[in-house]
Amino acid sequence: MLTIDHISMEFSSRPVLDDITFLINRKERIALVGKNGAGKTTLLRLIAGEYQPTSGRIAREADMTIGYLPQVMLFQDNRTLREEVMSIHTQLAHEQDEARFIAEMDRTIIGLGFERKDFDRPCSEFSGGWRMRIELAKILLRHPDLLLLDEPTNHLDIESIQWLEDFLKTSPSAVLMVSHDRAFIDNVCGRTIEITLGRIYDYNVNYSRFVELRKERHEQQVRAYQNQQKMIQDTEEFIERFRYKATKAVQVQSRIKQLEKLERLEVDLEDTCKLNLRFPPAPRSGDFPLIVEDLRKDFGEHNVFHDVTFTIRRGEKVAFVGKNGEGKTTLVKCIMGQLDYMGTLKIGHNVKIGYFAQNQAALLDENLTVFETIDYVAVGDIRTKIRDILGAFMFGGEASDKKVKVLSGGERSRLAMIRLLLEPCNLLILDEPTNHLDMQSKDVLKAALQDFNGTLICVSHDRDFLNGLVSKVYEFGSGRVKEHLGGIYDFLRAKKIDNLQELERKDKENSRPLPRESAGSEVASAKQDYAAQKAAAAEKRKKEKQIAETETAIAALEAQQAEIEQQLALPENQTQEMFQKYESIKHQIEQKLYEWEILSEA
Repeated sequence: MLTIDHISMEFSSRPVLDDITFLINRKERIALVGKNGAGKTTLLRLIAGEYQPTSGRIAREADMTIGYLPQVMLFQDNRTLREEVMSIHTQLAHEQDEARFIAEMDRTIIGLGFERKDFDRPCSEFSGGWRMRIELAKILLRHPDLLLLDEPTNHLDIESIQWLEDFLKTSPSAVLMVSHDRAFIDNVCGRTIEITLGRIYDYNVNYSRFVELRKERHEQQVRAYQNQQKMIQDTEEFIERFRYKATKAVQVQSRIKQLEKLERLEVDLEDTCKLNLRFPPAPRSGDFPLIVEDLRKDFGEHNVFHDVTFTIRRGEKVAFVGKNGEGKTTLVKCIMGQLDYMGTLKIGHNVKIGYFAQNQAALLDENLTVFETIDYVAVGDIRTKIRDILGAFMFGGEASDKKVKVLSGGERSRLAMIRLLLEPCNLLILDEPTNHLDMQSKDVLKAALQDFNGTLICVSHDRDFLNGLVSKVYEFGSGRVKEHLGGIYDFLRAKKIDNLQELERKDKENSRPLPRESAGSEVASAKQDYAAQKAAAAEKRKKEKQIAETETAIAALEAQQAEIEQQLALPENQTQEMFQKYESIKHQIEQKLYEWEILSEA
């Protein structure tokens, strides 16, 4: 179907891909893996036609269609969700009944986590993550011959990931995807292509089996590399020793030519899979670090959850799961005292909380280097392994000497995670800790959390990360929080069994050709709801305007805060009045952020 024929790609004379060749066959599902910066996205953009290779060619079958979901997209704001997705119906090359397309569109949008009340909301009201889902829906509904997906699960909850997983497994399209979600690519892909040092290694197996084979290959490569380095060293020593001896001139020249003709082996020696990161011993807490009774949280007239009651015992590791917007992060913020609530929430005796939030990176000192940031909090034997730890979280080599101020948002989040994990605590609360981690880094973090002798609450949609880590799952949905004993796959199996009859009924309905009158009734029903949905959309636009005004106020206050921080850097400005002014600005920012949170939830 598609042939990658000896392509190479350079950026500013720096080789990214070097003489790569492989085929993509119809209906194949391939995982594209490798470290950050290895060239995975570059390869996708080459196949999509956004880049042209420096050399080589990409041959496609005639009339072949490609759907490409990049990590970063530009969006149109002047249409509703329904209008945006319906726009592709007129672009489809083949004839398709409109009523049947609408039914398929509805199933796809709802499968990706939207509700019917969202259909007539303007696209401008949705966050970047939700708009990515809109683009994904448009691509899936085109049914292209080849799907190119770059981190498609980044903004999906567990239920939406499972829906996409099932969709791709039964789709007639070939798939080439980049993802750090091991369970997702394991379940979807039967072939794995690794990019490393500009070359590719092609394995006709899923990711888990690839990891085993890659380890064997890596060990062989390291042995061959070490043998060649020894030979080079011996040859260079011989040349240096006998360079000026006339009787050895022929042998010296022979060895010089031998080195010139030698094809030097390269191997990725940075193998941090075996790194053992350990937490400092957790101070002993009381038997019950967290007790929640009849907890309720409202934002205005909107109830997030109610009648929430549970107890977490010392040493337990639990997961908070559920669709986006069901209150997982809200409950975490209640625990942290950042939001008020009704009901009872008790933090146990001697509980020391370590909290990783998505804005954690904002607390880092921008003037320190990456190494200094970690060195400042590391204690004991761990201080001797700081550079190894940084390497495991993609801060190897010169990256450890970068200033925090020049790091990207993702890099800052990873650094904040490392810093948090080295500070003594006995209750860890992690909100989506794996969002900016590659698979090796996730393995290192997971192993450390498994060995952690304190209590853990983890908000995550990464099934593989949670598997073997948590022994209890709290499901958020429909305003309630339901406790499930067992691991994440125990929870998913139980949930599937509970809903099996309903799922079977839906599957049968979806698999039957849609009668014309049934399709028409769906369209009619949608039109009847239009007026109510339009009124709701107007109210949401009003909230959106208030959110924008609040964000403007926050930006102005943060600018004032930054200016004061610059002044406080000078000793002569470090007066009581200046510190009070700084605390006042900080309090105002917190208040505005609270207002923004209420408006966003509403």
